[in-house]
Amino acid sequence: MSTYREAWEQSVYRPEQFWGDAAKSISWYREPTIVLDQSRAPLYQWFADGELNTCFNALDRHVDQGRGERLALIYDSPVTHTTTQYTYSHLLDEVARFAGVLQSLGVTKGDRVVIYMPMIPQAVMAMLACARLGAIHSVVFGGFAAHELALRIDDARPKVIVTASCGIEVSRVIEYKPLVDAALEECVHRVAHCVVVQRPEATASMVAGRDVDWDEAIRVASAVPCVALRATDPLYILYTSGTTGRPKGVVRDNGGHAVALAWSMTNIYDTNPGEVFWAASDVGWVVGHSYIVYGPLLAGCTTVLFEGKPVGTPDAGAYWRVIAEHGVKTLFTAPTGFRAIRREDPKGALFANYDLSSLRFLFLAGERLDPETYEWARELLGVPVIDHWWQTETGWAVAANLMGLDPMATKPGSPTVPVPGFDVRILDESGDEVAPGTEGYITIRTPMPPGCTSRVWGDDDKFFDAYLGQFPGYYLTGDGGHFDDEGYLFVMGRIDDVINVAGHRLSTGEIEEIIAGHPDVAECAVIGVADELKGQVPRGLVVLKVGVDRDHAAIAAELVQRVRDQLGAVASLRRVDVVAALPKTRSGKVLRKNMRAIADGIDIAVPSTIESPATLEDLRRILRAD
Repeated sequence: MSTYREAWEQSVYRPEQFWGDAAKSISWYREPTIVLDQSRAPLYQWFADGELNTCFNALDRHVDQGRGERLALIYDSPVTHTTTQYTYSHLLDEVARFAGVLQSLGVTKGDRVVIYMPMIPQAVMAMLACARLGAIHSVVFGGFAAHELALRIDDARPKVIVTASCGIEVSRVIEYKPLVDAALEECVHRVAHCVVVQRPEATASMVAGRDVDWDEAIRVASAVPCVALRATDPLYILYTSGTTGRPKGVVRDNGGHAVALAWSMTNIYDTNPGEVFWAASDVGWVVGHSYIVYGPLLAGCTTVLFEGKPVGTPDAGAYWRVIAEHGVKTLFTAPTGFRAIRREDPKGALFANYDLSSLRFLFLAGERLDPETYEWARELLGVPVIDHWWQTETGWAVAANLMGLDPMATKPGSPTVPVPGFDVRILDESGDEVAPGTEGYITIRTPMPPGCTSRVWGDDDKFFDAYLGQFPGYYLTGDGGHFDDEGYLFVMGRIDDVINVAGHRLSTGEIEEIIAGHPDVAECAVIGVADELKGQVPRGLVVLKVGVDRDHAAIAAELVQRVRDQLGAVASLRRVDVVAALPKTRSGKVLRKNMRAIADGIDIAVPSTIESPATLEDLRRILRAD
């Protein structure tokens, strides 16, 4: 298929043909004859009568086809000064034997296994071992508070937990086992066994009869074969924030997930068998599931597992070292990482120390990519910088510039165009489509393509209510935005990041773009705060670049004027505060909702997902100083 338009139209108007062809890249025990099952619409199912195993497609088939000595996984850990490489044959052996460990502990098809791990190879092995057995894994970000872990255990009801004695954050050792023990004490569900990887940096105490040492167990385990699964059988549960404050478990199936990710590796990322793909994320997030573990291995690529940070391990050249040493072709990370690098090394001096000739693409996602960061990265790297947009629920990109299909000109601030399979529409509050240039609700006309969730674990009604109820026939993304006259999509942020100033709907993302363009600003956030006269007014918070020592009041005044000049007085931005840091989750997302609540005088609990609770407390003092 030669052009983007041809591919997109076929995927939307003849989806059975499009995805039936894509499914041929996957090895099936039973090839599907039903590509799209619409019998339970709007809860659609892909490849309903097909049978396969995701672990087989990620490992065994590559070995069976004579590619066992090709590099599958590179573990790079600057925090432990360790680099380890695994061929497909080596990784398959480790995974098959750990599947044997799980089987010996009573884990069978359909059982759940919670994985609470740092960024070490055993995390990848545990995920693939579950897939091998048909067990459903639920990875919880390592370091989550015990209470949050307990909530997920009680919801998933796992038979086994897999963890490690500790994780390492730059130079700080965080012991995981006490958190797991506390969670198991709190939760109602009783877990039969806990498998522990003992790391040299900390030794976990073990509970007799329940806890199992990973190394001891795998030493005597027998390798087990893959279990044939229906395409619609769950592969994993991944918990994401819910509107009620309780996490909701997004369910990903086996068949649609494998087909979609394999297609995306070639067509979106232009990364092919034998090439090196690095998603600088964490296995606890959806990016880690899709593009550290499954996507690259399904495509026969080499994937990089990095236990470090963009700065501080040891410096702002960490990313450049990894790319140079391992020959990375495609890097996928969050804009936050590049903002951190730019803040520490604004002129990119460390970049010159490394040979980055292997790098062809930089993909950014997870939050809005501000034009300042986009231009900085593009000029420094000299390769295409691709902003693309997706969600935990979709599992892969909704909008992107497709490097392997039909690369297009980029537009700063836009993730380019809807990916084939995603029929994106912008609707107003009445559910009617709006004209180009008009902001509205970003929705996706159903059926969604393969790889997207169609369930919330244990509660199909919750899925319908959260995503399908507001606009029948459409999936509500929760983001607002618009198309321009050329069909480029602009995502301006969550719907609740649209503020209403005296009857004018304004995107805080648009104001952030203007502020971020100031030469002294490293990163920023704009929130809407309650105002007696206008309903809401915007308030800005900025972090300055390293080395900027100008008067903060003067900078704030310049930013207010800059917004007035570029957006107009209607924005009503009057207050900008310079802060040391913005409160973020461990995945790099700014906690705007929490900041809004603080500014409006609402007492909230400090979320367990926050990277530094002190940052939110500092902002509490600033935002309530008035």
